[in-house]
Amino acid sequence: MTATAVLPIKQLQNAKQRLSDVLSSGERQQLFRCMVEDVLTAVEACSEIERTVIVTDDKEVGLLGHAFDAEIRPEPHPAGLIEAVTETGRQLASEGIGRMVFLPGDVPLISADELSVVLEGFGASGDAELMIVPASDLGGTNCLACSPPDCMTYAFGHDSFRKHLAIARSRGIEPQVAKLPGAGLDIDTREDLESLIYTTGRQAHQGREYSTVRYLNESGIALRLKTDKEVRNDSAN
Repeated sequence: MTATAVLPIKQLQNAKQRLSDVLSSGERQQLFRCMVEDVLTAVEACSEIERTVIVTDDKEVGLLGHAFDAEIRPEPHPAGLIEAVTETGRQLASEGIGRMVFLPGDVPLISADELSVVLEGFGASGDAELMIVPASDLGGTNCLACSPPDCMTYAFGHDSFRKHLAIARSRGIEPQVAKLPGAGLDIDTREDLESLIYTTGRQAHQGREYSTVRYLNESGIALRLKTDKEVRNDSAN
């Protein structure tokens, strides 16, 4: 059964405002670009995914998507994450697509193997199915698969993992949950960045080179954050 990955990417400019206390505007923009590239690399390598749709009005994101043979669709009106996933799900269902997997652009450690965990055998029952990959703190939703693509109502935002569980059950769907370490790390805060640097510094990730990690190292951001953390720890002591 065909699976389509859907990535709503609003814009690169002014991305990741919650990191403005540690990164400049240009650094945040390049970081987000690298994260999107890492997600698209994982999608491209996953044998369960045959098609990628990026929902964006950002020309630079569109050019990046074309480099991965992604289809670019405009944002709906009104624009927004919930609106983008909902409208794209409707479109894919009308096109006869059986499975949709939503991915945000800020989960750079997600892998093709993790996507296969989500999608292998998914959607084969003939009934509506939902698979959720929560953030590591079980708050947000970092990956979500639907079969058929229009079977869900979405509640992205604060505590969305639990909200999606409740919505699915209210629609007669018993959701599946996969807790995956790569997909579980989304990058929004200084602590997230530090966790990414620490994790990739200690572990080999299937021999894969990540654009995000390379950028953090080559730009000096990783060293800067490590130094800042050491200074904070020394001050606390």
